[in-house]
Parts: sequence; structure tokens; C-alpha cells
Amino acid sequence: MSENSFNARADLEVGGRSYEIYRLDALQEKFDVARLPFSLKVLLENLLRTEDGVSVRKEDIEALASWDHNAEPSKEIAFTPARVVMQDFTGVPAIVDLAALRDAMSDLGGDPAKINPLVPAELVIDHSVQVDQFGTREALRFNTEREYERNQERYEFLRWGQTAFEGFVVVPPETGIVHQVNLEYLARVVFESGGVLYPDTLVGTDSHTTMINGLGVLGWGVGGIEAEAAMLGQAMSMLIPRVVGFKLNGELPEGATATDLVLTVTQMLREHKVVGKFVEFYGAGVTNTPLADRATIGNMSPEFGSTCAIFPIDAETIRYMRFTGRSEEQCELVEAYARAQGMWHDESAEEPTYSETLELDLGDVVPSLAGPKRPQDRVSLTESKAAFRIALEDILPDAEPEAAADEPGVPGHGTTAQTDVDEEAEESFPASDPPAHNGGSGGDDGSPATAGGTGGLQVAEREEHHVNLTLEDGTETNLDHGHVVIAAITSCTNTSNPSVMIAAGLVARAARERGLKSKPWVKTSLAPGSKVVMEYYEKAGLTEDLEALGFHLVGYGCTTCIGNSGPLPQAVSDVVNAEDLAVVSVLSGNRNFEGRINPDVKMNYLASPPLVVAYAIAGTMDIDLLDEPLGQDSEGADVYLKDIWPSAADVARVVEGSVDEEMFLKSYGEVFEGDERWRTLQIPEGDRFAWSDDSTYVRRPSFLEDVPKEPVAPEDIQGARVLAKLGDSVTTDHISPAGAIKKGTPAANYLNEHGVEQKDFNSYGSRRGNHEVMVRGTFANIRLRNQLAPGTEGGFTRHQPSGEEMTIYDASNKYAQEDVPLIVLAGKEYGSGSSRDWAAKGTKLLGVRAVIAESFERIHRSNLVGMGVLPLQFNDGDSAESLGLTGEEEFSITGVEGGEAKEVTVRADDKEFKVRVRIDTPKEVQYYQHGGILPFVLRQLLAA
Repeated sequence: MSENSFNARADLEVGGRSYEIYRLDALQEKFDVARLPFSLKVLLENLLRTEDGVSVRKEDIEALASWDHNAEPSKEIAFTPARVVMQDFTGVPAIVDLAALRDAMSDLGGDPAKINPLVPAELVIDHSVQVDQFGTREALRFNTEREYERNQERYEFLRWGQTAFEGFVVVPPETGIVHQVNLEYLARVVFESGGVLYPDTLVGTDSHTTMINGLGVLGWGVGGIEAEAAMLGQAMSMLIPRVVGFKLNGELPEGATATDLVLTVTQMLREHKVVGKFVEFYGAGVTNTPLADRATIGNMSPEFGSTCAIFPIDAETIRYMRFTGRSEEQCELVEAYARAQGMWHDESAEEPTYSETLELDLGDVVPSLAGPKRPQDRVSLTESKAAFRIALEDILPDAEPEAAADEPGVPGHGTTAQTDVDEEAEESFPASDPPAHNGGSGGDDGSPATAGGTGGLQVAEREEHHVNLTLEDGTETNLDHGHVVIAAITSCTNTSNPSVMIAAGLVARAARERGLKSKPWVKTSLAPGSKVVMEYYEKAGLTEDLEALGFHLVGYGCTTCIGNSGPLPQAVSDVVNAEDLAVVSVLSGNRNFEGRINPDVKMNYLASPPLVVAYAIAGTMDIDLLDEPLGQDSEGADVYLKDIWPSAADVARVVEGSVDEEMFLKSYGEVFEGDERWRTLQIPEGDRFAWSDDSTYVRRPSFLEDVPKEPVAPEDIQGARVLAKLGDSVTTDHISPAGAIKKGTPAANYLNEHGVEQKDFNSYGSRRGNHEVMVRGTFANIRLRNQLAPGTEGGFTRHQPSGEEMTIYDASNKYAQEDVPLIVLAGKEYGSGSSRDWAAKGTKLLGVRAVIAESFERIHRSNLVGMGVLPLQFNDGDSAESLGLTGEEEFSITGVEGGEAKEVTVRADDKEFKVRVRIDTPKEVQYYQHGGILPFVLRQLLAA
């Protein structure tokens, strides 16, 4: 029960029933809370309701109510999310840790039953299906069978968790993508518990949790470590953020899609530098932005770096709730609550106060792509060919004979920011000069613009590099640099949006009518985010049109966007590798980082679903889709993109006639039940999990064994060696890869020793429940280049002082035997990317005590603290290079003072310098002092 210092507790009548709420206007007389941004109103209600005098104090509420929009974040508050959402890659280790905490609690003499989610915890299995088979109606069945074969142990463990933990539910495989299921079904928008109403808020173990911001629900991605603490009732410490207001005006022009809008917004916000800030949309254009488009924008928040990207609640929110099958009572409750709390968006009302503002006229949005390595590198379609050729010059093997240690564009190297980046960074990237788009909006018939040529970019001449290719069906063709070998309609970003999905189907229909087909070297796939998509495709009669171009249903899951694109056809892969071809993937996703989509593919572009279909037909990125024909029809006449592109009116008409509420009610009617495979999984019984020594998927993590009853105070670090010296923009993909397990690596050797053949290796992501695999995979990404081991690629280093080259895992073991602590040196934006807890857990298990970087991404920095690893930041202007650090020195770090110091001294042989301690809140100090979040929570529960 809240202490209610501001007498905010009140009654609200809705539908003949009385509820309790905590009214924000109770503070209006003293503070101008009416002008607060929507997102801060949600946080303020959270504090009013959870005020306990300890985690949340009266002065915390006053600090937020009197928010200074010009101030830099400095005041800490404790946020208590209403629920936690997980996917299986990131969720399995979280549930493994909960099971291990039960054992640790028992070992310390406590009650294991105390380890239970104290807020609703929802997990959707969506990251494990892989595109092994495609281009056939058997693909879904085949891929699902392979998914269960590979992941049976994990699924049995999750089925056990569903029965063993109260308040924990699992959405079985082949239902949909977590963020789309959350948007269409799980989200409440307004929660009701014990007669109290409050905003639906959440944290998720996936960076794209922010997709739910489109529904007016405040939430963001966190590491699995933080999510576990939230599940166990820990309030989350955070600094009151700056809020960037993004004003939308007008409406999208003909030819532009929601995908084009989000790529434009991503580019603008990444350039504006919004890392660590809230972004909130307002203005008349919000009313013209459908809910699905809002969710598409919210989804990409990690790509532009903000903590969230939220739209307020309005009439469109309520329309979407009804449309997706929410009850009339819930819809009435949401509207009544939002209006009562001043959280209802009214475009004619006084605008909220923001820290900073941007503005976009939706009419200026043009058809776009993003790539070939980063989601914020938008290229207008008018310039795609020219931009591709420029990018190709940097990638071709003869462009640079050997990658130098300071080569821009190489992850883990150099001092520039123009490298492979994933999600958020402590500082945004220096803006590359974006190509000026020239060509205006679409044509009168709804096609993309055809005027303007290549805008500000010159199409350079290039020598073609045709290589003969004989496909498995005997087809003979040629392969060249820039050929599209993967075209995937995939990912939560777009498959939740009926408009762009229907547009893809209509492009396929028109192409089929003109006799066009996908090129034979293209691996095509359709992986919707929910079963509703196939329902409306069937009703619209578009399924056969998509299948005619090879876009058969391959599974309901994340697939290509997470790196589960599956292998290329062997013949294609052989030629690509033999000739070192720079081939391309085009996907309707949100992630296109180097090495992520497929190991054979060097260039990856994000595009709308209809453009994915178009590029499958074209078969190459080396084409101007607006001026060059896609192909020829049955009579030999050229067919251009404008000939098959549907108008906005055509799309709207099909959406209106094909998508309805009943589809959502049917698809989600028994969402937790699963199919026969799921229901018949054999699961162990009991409140404590029966760990198996033979399991290569699920093991009790070593960092939760032998936890002492009292914490051991952190000490200064003496005689440390550098395990890895890395450059800028090292992502969590580089630190803890989620892709394939490469033969001959430490992780592969471990699996071989345990009787697992290479064909059954599965992926790192699927084996996150086994710390033995994951620690061997830490820093093992095939694209990582450790400057301590020049000339190598992957997880290699040199042991000091011997200079012997070996794998990072083997070196960590050797250092452990020598009782030598380890550190990591890094450049800017260290740990950008997906919120992978194993990037921090693996770092800890390798024996790394501290990471010294030029800047950190928000989640990874927090996760390092959560594992008891000390994040240290070079002072402005300092770097490993400027200080002359080679990584071969012996390091000492003094003045740690249990994590409470703001600055410490580092000595590297004869060099001495100061660095900032990036333990940012008092709560984080406690976590560090306890050796991490989990030991802290364990001791708290034990003491209680």
C-alpha cells in the first residue's frame, strides 16, 4: 500500500464499477504535472502508487513532478514495471537463473519457494525456428520438426517452468513473434489488480520490446539480469530522463510505406543523438498515423538508440484494441482511465513540455532502404544503385589487401564510428553524410517516384564479375557481386503491419500476372509475426500469389532477422565462398549488422515487405528499381516497379476487406495451449529442477553455485592483463554471438566431447541455458578482431607476457591458473546492440574484472554492473591509442572503494591515468558490492 503522501488515492467509476486510482492532478496545485510528457506521467503514477518511504520516497515524487526539461539526468528514481516479457533466446537463461536461485536459496538454508516471479512474467518462444527448407508448402512442417529436434531439452525446461513458477506463462512455438503477440494480445494498456487501476508498463529481455510503445504502453529492453530482478520484485533504478518530442505533421504520400517512415525517423533520431533519452511523438500527424505504423516506429527505438519511442493513448489506440479482439469492457476502462489521468492525446490541447524537439512532415517521406551494415544508414530508393556501388568498393577483396588495425568499418578495430553497430551507444555516432534524396513522392498511380535519377550520388561504372552457377535442380545461371541471395519477409518490425504485408501480397499478385518470378539464386521466405497474417492472406487470396514467387510460409518466428536464415543452397554457398563474392540479403527486419544474417552474406539491406518481393524478382542490388525494368513479361515487354506497385487506396481496400476482429479472437483463443508436440513434451516434476550432467542445453550456472551468505567487498585490481583490445562499436553480437557454432572453436570442441555432432550444434542463442557453451563463445564472433592478435579474425588473443597466440577462452583458463585478473580495453559505443545478458555473464566467467572503454551502451554497461564487472570510462579525449596502450602492459586499478568512487587510477607499466567509474546509481553500487544483482536479490530474500 502506498504511503500516499500527496493524497492521490481516489475512486474512478467505469461501467458501473468503482476502481481505485492514484490521481496525477492531486499534485497539480503545487506542480504543473499537466504539461509533463505522457511518458513521464506514466512514471509519476508509478511512483505515487509504489511510494514506500524506502525505494520510493516523497522527495522522489517531487523530483519527477517538478521535472526540469532542460536539466541533464541526475536524479534517481525507482521504476516498478507491471510485468516482464521475454523471448526464448534471452528468456531461457533468465528462467535457468531462477531455477538456480531456488537451489542457492536452499543451500543457504532458505525457502526455495520464495524464488518466484512477483509480477506477471510472459515468455514467447519465437527465436528458435530456422529457415532450413523454403520455397515449398512443406517448409513449415519441416522447419517445425527440425526446431523441436534441436530444442527439445530447452522446451521441456520451459514447460517445467510453466508449471513450477507461479505467475509465469509460456506462449508455445509457432504462434508468433514476441513483440507482435505482445501488441496483439498480451498488452493490457491499463492494468487492473485488486481493484486498483494503473498503466500497463513492462521491461523485456529483447531490445525491441519498445514496439509496444506504439500502443501507449511504456516499456523497453533490459538485460536478462535486470529482468530477473524485476520479476523478483526489485524496483529498477533509473535517472529521470530527458524527453525528446518528435512532432509529426501531414500524412504519408503515395508510394511511401510505414517502413520508409521508420527508416527516415531512425536516421533523424540517430543523428539527433537520443541515446539514454525518451522519445515521444506528438502533433496532428499522430492522428494520421495508424497504430501498426506507430508500432513499427516504436520497434526501431534500439536502432536510433533511445530508451523508448512512445505514442500517447488516443482514439486510434482504442480502435486497435477493439480490432485485435480486446473486450469492450477493457476498451472502456482504458479510455476512462487515460482521460481521468490526463494521458489522453488531444491534438488541439496545449503541447507538453519537452527537453528537445524535432519535426517531420510525413509528406516528405520517400521509398527507402537501409544498409548495407547499419539500420540508420538510410538510402532513398532513387539512390540505391549508386549507394550500393559505393559500399561495394569498400567490401571487395581487392579494395584493401589486408585489414589494417585502424581500418574503418571493421568491427572491433579502429577509432572511427563508421563501423558495424547494433543498438544503443553512450554517445550517438557522428552523422555520416546521408545521400540527398531527389525525386519527390510517388507517382499519381501510387507507384514509387520515377523521377530524379540517382539524386546526389553518381552511379560509378563497375566491372561485372559473373561466375557460372549450376543449381541443384540443374538450372544454369550466373552469380555476381550484389546478387540478392536472401529475400525474407520477416521480423516483428513489419509483419505486424497489415498495410505493408498486404502490399507485398499485391506486388506478388501483379508480378505473377505479368509472368515475373523470383530469380533462381534467391532464397525466399515468409515468416509472419502471428497466425493472423496467414488468415488475412488466405481471405484476400494472396497466399498463392506469394507462393508463386517462392514466398511460402516457413515458420512463425524471428528467423532471418535474428540470424536464423538457415544455410544457402549448397551450390550458391560454394560459389560465393570460392569466388569471395559480396552477395546481398534484403529483409523486412530491423537488424542488418555484419555477420548477423548469414555467414555467406556480406551486405544486408532493410526494406519494406513489398520491396523485398521486388528485389527477389530483380535478383540484384545493382539495379535502379525506378528506371530499370525488373524483368520481361510473357510477351517480352519490360515490366517496371511502377507497373506492379499497388496504390495506397488498393492496399487500404484489401486490408479493409480481409482483416477483422474474428481472426485475432481465433488465433489467440488458446494461445498458451500449443500443438500436440508441445503438449506431449515430457517434463520433470517438483519445485526444483532436476539438472542433468548430460545436458548440453540446460545446466546450473556456476556463478550461482557456492554463493556466500555475506558479500565479499570489492577490492582494487592488481597485476591484471588485457584479454582483448578492441576498437569502436563492438556490439553484443561480437561479445556473445547468437549465430552458428563454428567447427573447431572451443564451444564446438566442448559439444564434440559431449557427443554432439556438428549437424546438431544448433546455435549459440539456443544454448544460452548452458554456461559451458556460452563462456566458450564469448568474444568468439567470426567478425571480431582483437588488436592483441593482429591478422586473426574471431576469438583469438595473445597470452602475456609469453606472447603465445591462443583462443580467448584458452587464454582465460591459463590466466586463471596463474591467478591473474583480466581486463578488456575498448573504444566508443562498447556493447551496443541486443540486450544480451550473456555478453556480461560470459565476460564475468572469463575472469574479466573491469572493462575500460571510451563509451558504453546503456544496457550492456548496466549488465556488467549486474554481474559484478567494473565498467570504467576513459576521460574525454583519452583512449587506448592516445595513451599509447598496446594491451601488452600489466595493469593495476586503485581507489575502487567498493564501487562508491567516481574516479579511479589506472597504472599500465610506466603509464598512469584517471578513468571514470560508470556505476551510475546508488542501487548499482549495492549490486556491485554484492557481486551482482542475483546475489544481492538472493541475500535480500534470505534476510526477509
